[in-house]
Order: sequence, then C-alpha cells, then structure tokens
Amino acid sequence: MNKTIVIEGQRIRYRVTGSGQPVMLVHGFGEEAGVWDEIADHLKNTYRLVIPDLPGSGHSEQIPDMSIEGMAEVLHTILHEEKLSTCVLIGHSMGGYITLAFAEKYPNHLSGFALFHSTAYADSEEKKAARRKGIEFIKEHGAFPFLKASIPNLFSPLTREKNAALVEKHIAGLTHFTPGALVAYYNAMISRPDRSDLLKQCGIPVLFIIGKHDTAAPPADSFRQSGLPEISYIHQLEKSGHMGMLEEPEQCTRILEGFLRDTLIQ
Repeated sequence: MNKTIVIEGQRIRYRVTGSGQPVMLVHGFGEEAGVWDEIADHLKNTYRLVIPDLPGSGHSEQIPDMSIEGMAEVLHTILHEEKLSTCVLIGHSMGGYITLAFAEKYPNHLSGFALFHSTAYADSEEKKAARRKGIEFIKEHGAFPFLKASIPNLFSPLTREKNAALVEKHIAGLTHFTPGALVAYYNAMISRPDRSDLLKQCGIPVLFIIGKHDTAAPPADSFRQSGLPEISYIHQLEKSGHMGMLEEPEQCTRILEGFLRDTLIQ
C-alpha cells in the first residue's frame, strides 16, 4: 500500500507491505524506493516493510531541511505515523548515513540497523572535492546526464560486462530527479559528521554488507568500521560493487533474513 504524509507542507511517499516485525528499507543517492523491490518481495512474507521515497526522490517532494539529520527526522515521522515504536533500519549508501543520524537521535526506536554499502566515517577531503565537482557538473549539465555518466561505475566490472541490461534498466528509471535534489544530497553528505563513535556506543546489532568491488564505499574502510560495534554481522558480496541489492539480490536477501531472524523476536 502506498501512503503519503505531509511534512512541512511537502508530500512524502512511502510504501507499507507485508506483516510481522517492522523493518524500514532506506535507499541511497540517485535511487528511489523501487530499488528494494526484489528483496522486498521476499522479506514481506515475514516482516512488515516500510519503504520510503526519501525527500526529493521518487514521489516525495524536497523538504526545507535536506540535511542528513533532516531526512532522518522524516523517517521518525513515518514511524510515528505508522504507530511503530521500534524497527530495524536497513540503509543503503546515503541511506546508511541517514540511518546513523536516526540511531544517534532515536536509539530507543531501533532493534538493530544495517550499513548496506555505507560508512560511519565522514567524507575525506578528496571525497568532498569529488562531490563538489559533481555538483558543478549537475548545475551545468543537469541531473540525468550526471546520473547516466556516474551510475555505471557503482556496479562491479563483472556486472557491467555480464549484465549490461541490468545497469541500463536501472539508469532508465532515474529520469525524474531534479538538479536541486541531487545537489542537496551532495551538500548533505559533504556536511555530515563522523559517526564512528556511535558504532562503538550503540549496543545493538549492526549489519555490514560490503561489496568486494565497491569503489564508493571501499571494503578496507568497511571492514575497519565493522570492528567497532559490540555486536557486528559482516558479509562481503564477492560479485558486487555498490549495488548489491541489484547485483546479488538472492545473496542479499539471505543475509538480511539471517540478520533479522537474530535481531527480531518473531
């Protein structure tokens, strides 16, 4: 079921499907809720899934506060709207940054969370410079040309070679993004703080899904942070870059099912 709520005068769309203990799936930069479709088709048999379009993505409008923290507040509002006191958050890429901001402010609302190709570390100066360069490209050429040029690099070389149709299909669904939304996301990511101390202090299970060929969230950084929480689940996808839910959906589903079984009381 698709639902819409209004936050600060802006419409936010999310989908609720399945039944059982609640799990929220949070997409990343240049994505929308549909990126989870294949995984959600399996998890909905056991869990109640809440899958938002983040502000500025899919059917959701941009909100005045497009910071990582502002988008975390949107997740909290959705949970309140659904009368859910706790859930597990699964955050992909930028969705992981938002998940961490949520965990920092609302730790009592989480049973566990996952960093799916994501990191608690702040951007390096090199990464910030690359994002600023991206912003200039977006302003000059537009949103879709930027995504069309950059998205293929998020997939592993194997995926690009053996399953080019998958990459093309994903890109074809990204035509609706506005330059303003992508620039807001990049500025939010540049400004976000290091939250690695949160991993040390959170005290709840944390899942790390790592792509062996991920250049956006390098495996070395992911393995380094995975030792910080008291309870860590660590999985590396051997054939994936940064888009494991599309590149290895069956493996990702098994990983998530195992984590959720251990984390949630059925």
